[in-house]
Amino acid sequence: MEGRRPWLTQFAATGRYRILVAERDGSTLGWANSRRFHERAAYDPTIETSIYLDPAARGQRVGTALYGALFDLLQGEDIHRAIGGITLPNDASVALHQKFGFTSVGVMREVGRKFGRWWDVGWFQKELA
Repeated sequence: MEGRRPWLTQFAATGRYRILVAERDGSTLGWANSRRFHERAAYDPTIETSIYLDPAARGQRVGTALYGALFDLLQGEDIHRAIGGITLPNDASVALHQKFGFTSVGVMREVGRKFGRWWDVGWFQKELA
């Protein structure tokens, strides 16, 4: 938890930058958030969204509930576009983003590194205003 504290400070109870956590019986099932897309002021009306689900929670509509609640909270905020980056391949995440109106805008090759290897990242965009 201590290592995540600086990351958590970017979120607030109101405004553009939110985080929602799904829990069941004291266990975290996943989270969804919206955060700053880029530090320059010109990009303030654009957010980046992320979602993570514990593998045990997949297929239970937790992601749909989290993203639905997040976008409900963001209604009325001064947000023009939402951007989502998805490590590929990830059919379930692509389907979830498409369900919420995201469209593919491109793929960047080998820009993510995790689990000791390089990954492509698909970029998706959603119109909010």
